[in-house]
Amino acid sequence: MNTEDLYRLLRTGHVQAQGIVDTVADPMLLLDENLCVRNASRAFFEIFQVDRYETIGQHIYELGNGQWDIPDLRHLLKQVIPRSTAIIDFRVEHDFPALGHKVMLLTARTLHHPDNNSHLMLLSIVDITERAHRDVEKDMLFGELKHRMKNLLSVAKSIARHAPTQGRSAAQYRDEFLGRFEALVEAQELGFIGDEATDLCALIERVLAPYANSSDAVKIDTDGPFILGTSTLTSLGLVLHELATNAAKHGALSVPGGHVSIGWQAEEAAGHLVITWVESGGPPVTPPKATGFGTRLIQTAIYHGEVRQTYAPDGLEVEIYIPFGTAAIPR
Repeated sequence: MNTEDLYRLLRTGHVQAQGIVDTVADPMLLLDENLCVRNASRAFFEIFQVDRYETIGQHIYELGNGQWDIPDLRHLLKQVIPRSTAIIDFRVEHDFPALGHKVMLLTARTLHHPDNNSHLMLLSIVDITERAHRDVEKDMLFGELKHRMKNLLSVAKSIARHAPTQGRSAAQYRDEFLGRFEALVEAQELGFIGDEATDLCALIERVLAPYANSSDAVKIDTDGPFILGTSTLTSLGLVLHELATNAAKHGALSVPGGHVSIGWQAEEAAGHLVITWVESGGPPVTPPKATGFGTRLIQTAIYHGEVRQTYAPDGLEVEIYIPFGTAAIPR
């Protein structure tokens, strides 16, 4: 084999090896004992937007105007070659001038050549920026879930403790409690579906669906979409459930031809949302002789808000005032 054949053989082997390296999706660098770049994968050039000629032969800390001069990376590289160890998935966060904030897992392994004492190091880089963002979102969602479950159980416990038992059978108590608990669950479920589902109209439609005995029994007059805060979503769901239950038992929804009209209006000057509930076509309305648990729940459920009930001759009229801010957010 002459020199030309040997060169061709070595060249072919080098090209094949480089081709194999370039198929790897994660960036890789080959560093010598002085931490100068001996070679790099195609993924490194593409992802970090650098040129081959300004990379090969350069010290790693001088690449890209010093963008790889990272304290955590310095600590990592100082531990690898001198101790002949491998470090797996070392987490590094850094702000790159052209790429922004990156979260990376670096793996460094020392390569020993059997024919000499040269030590090379293979540095592989896995960009987990998106994964890190998803992990943060999952942690926030889990924290929100714990908070909501705690609130849900707290409200359910309060309903169970304060619901009257005198003069009622166990079945009546059970049915009333389960009805209110179902309203809580419905509101919580809406809150987890997304922003569109937490809209006021979606809450009203979902809570009142079981009580509409005909297609025109419940009419909703919208005044633009409104997004409800988590606490308001729960409390308003309870109020609507109580109003609907009372209407189905004693009011407009208890007879054929009865109607409930629900609307809302944003009063910008006053800084609150006003929801109106108007019943018509039902039995004659008379104020209750005593204030029951359901009435007290309606009056006190809206935090920092107010509920006004008017027992008009044609049917019950209710105005619910909800302050702007975290409670109700106009779109």
